[in-house]
Amino acid sequence: MGSDTFELAGRQFPSVTWYKNPGMRKTYICLMFVVLTSATNGYDGSMMNGLQILIPWQEYFGHPTGSSLGILSAIMSLGSLAALPAVPYTADILGRRMGILIGCLIMILGVVLQSIGATYGMFLAARFLIGFGVAIAHGASPLLITELVHTQHRAIFTTIYNTTWYFGAIVAAWLTFGTNNIKNDWAWRAPSMVQALPSIIQVIFVWFVPESPRFLIYKGKHEQALKVMADAHANGDQEDEVVQLQMHEIKETIRLEKEFESNGWMELIRTKGNRRRILICITAGFFSQWSGNGLVSYYIKMILETVGYTDTVQQNLINGCLNILNLIVALTMCFFVDKIGRRRLFLISTAGMLVAFIVWTICSARYDIHNTSSTAGAVVAMIYLYYVFYNLAWSGLLVSYTVEILPYSIRAKGMTVMWFCIDAALFFNQYVNPIALDAIQWKYYIFYCVWLGIELAVVYFFYVETRNTPLEEIAKYFDGENAMVGGAVATQKARDLASTLETEPVNEKALVNEKELVNEKNV
Repeated sequence: MGSDTFELAGRQFPSVTWYKNPGMRKTYICLMFVVLTSATNGYDGSMMNGLQILIPWQEYFGHPTGSSLGILSAIMSLGSLAALPAVPYTADILGRRMGILIGCLIMILGVVLQSIGATYGMFLAARFLIGFGVAIAHGASPLLITELVHTQHRAIFTTIYNTTWYFGAIVAAWLTFGTNNIKNDWAWRAPSMVQALPSIIQVIFVWFVPESPRFLIYKGKHEQALKVMADAHANGDQEDEVVQLQMHEIKETIRLEKEFESNGWMELIRTKGNRRRILICITAGFFSQWSGNGLVSYYIKMILETVGYTDTVQQNLINGCLNILNLIVALTMCFFVDKIGRRRLFLISTAGMLVAFIVWTICSARYDIHNTSSTAGAVVAMIYLYYVFYNLAWSGLLVSYTVEILPYSIRAKGMTVMWFCIDAALFFNQYVNPIALDAIQWKYYIFYCVWLGIELAVVYFFYVETRNTPLEEIAKYFDGENAMVGGAVATQKARDLASTLETEPVNEKALVNEKELVNEKNV
């Protein structure tokens, strides 16, 4: 597919420039604030890194170490795990927008309590509440983005979503660097208060974002869904050819899913295609956190101290510059997802991480023996190189790839499984990593070297390419001729099943286009 066209229902259409389309421009600008959900997570990880470096915070909470320090970071993941049973039902019953709103309000409450932080226990409970709210907002935000944006821009926009983690991380890293000069409790209370800012912005702007048209269609609100689709993609023109084709494809696909497939939890493993989807969701969730990045994300202070970087200003500079590099690489790669392909990016990224981590481990071992500044510098260089490879795929594609491979009926539940794996991995990382680093230091890295080799094998054998494919049509890569795909590109099974149902009235232009396409294929 050329860069000046996009494909829908087996046909090529002229590409759309989003900022030249008033309806699309308004929708996308508002959606840019929805992507900040991920920034809250990034801010928290970097803030906890920064707080550990601040002397007033250390003194206020009694210089926590080992398990006491680990639980302060891990409790947020525990809060997210506690919220997961409610996540898919909030998004599927109340809607994607309400899920974002509820999650943000809970996060704001948690940040208020965290900023007050009268005691260690109160700080701990507040962080649990923040994790609870993050899970609910996280469970709805990528669904709304994926289901609302134009098919041409889905890959870029949804990949950007998770990269905003670094935007939050950069703000937190440099803010704590600045407050390092404050010699009282405001050194840590100020960064804590700023954590509420992304959620406050989202609470304001979520009212300007329309609800997911796929959610509206699933609820039987077809006219409302058509209006949303037309306003967001075609400046209100409900007769637009692309809008009509996409509406018919979505309606037929969701109708078939509702009639012949359930949206219960067992549906996740009922078919071979769904089992492969859920395997990808589970492994992506674990791999995104168990690739060694959890060491630096939450405990860079301990990592740097093992190679002689003990000065707090130096530590903050390394952390702040690393997050800037991460954001640049991750954002850049968002624009190459459809050009290079998901599977190829995952393979290059994982292989690169493996090589960088092996060299990182070797340099750390040599520093332990020789204690030279050159090997210490090499460790920092390998950390930076490792993150360059990590950000080629895992930062952005983690969400965009998993959300697009799931059919609508199981999308919220499949993503919940992935969030569970992420939170479980985070809890393990945040609680176990500081204990392991205290006990065996650089030798702990060997575990991650082995694990990255396993990750590479799983990606090679199980991850599927989905580049340049409309959302509903991705099902064909997993289910083949058994895929529930409606519209002009329906599989034979889908056509047979659809013929047993009462046909809904469809816009005449869309039907003419489909008949032309079928005739072309028959010829």
